[in-house]
Amino acid sequence: MKRHPYLPDARPDGALGLGHQHYWVASPDEVDMAVAPPAPVRAHIAAAPQNLVLDLRRTAIVIIDLQNDFCTRDGWVDSLGADYSADRAPIAPLQTLLPALRTAGVPVIWVNWGNRPDLANMPPNQIHLYDNGGRGTGLGYPLPSGKGNVLEKDSWAAAIVDELAPVAGDFLVDKYRISGFWDTPLDSILKNLGIKSILFAGCNTDQCVLHTLTDANFLGYGCVMLEDCCATNSPAFCTEATIWNVKKCFGFVTGSQQVLAGLPGA
Repeated sequence: MKRHPYLPDARPDGALGLGHQHYWVASPDEVDMAVAPPAPVRAHIAAAPQNLVLDLRRTAIVIIDLQNDFCTRDGWVDSLGADYSADRAPIAPLQTLLPALRTAGVPVIWVNWGNRPDLANMPPNQIHLYDNGGRGTGLGYPLPSGKGNVLEKDSWAAAIVDELAPVAGDFLVDKYRISGFWDTPLDSILKNLGIKSILFAGCNTDQCVLHTLTDANFLGYGCVMLEDCCATNSPAFCTEATIWNVKKCFGFVTGSQQVLAGLPGA
């Protein structure tokens, strides 16, 4: 089987599975399901409401919806007359953070809205959410700029912004709801990687980021919101309420600089 670029070179021949620690070792005569997990790689990170120690071998970063339709001129948000520039705030900190996390062996998972062209899996309530009068530029509609259809998979509109182009070894997941877990393989990928803790980034803070994070919390993951790597064009009170709720009920809040400072060797 071809080795995924994320996997370490030190795994034994016959290893089956993606994770550093969640795999079997098979030979013609035996399958070893009792592979001992490696020792944790600890990162001490300043956070609220408490500081954290994360195991980098069992941590991933999930980045949500940093796509042209939300973050780029001529995209969907821009066509609606909203401030797409507000959604670009995570780009610069992620340009610094992601290379460091990849070097530390932390999987990078992009969760992006990418609809089927026929919208066959989108029920009326989801279509109504973005075209509530039946006359707007809703999901799958042609963009006024002529650059494709709104959030359609494999189009310019749904593509990750150029400044954050994925690299070999990153994981890409299409989503079809505000939560990245609903009707997607995200949970299976995380479990197969042996992930226990998730760093969250992306847009919009109060919508797709928050609800993906809350679903992760309900599924038992440790959830950490990277405040400077999240953005929204909603009113400021939406971000304030999201941060308060994450710290109160759903996990922890920190920033990219705190993560960088906590990486081994920093």
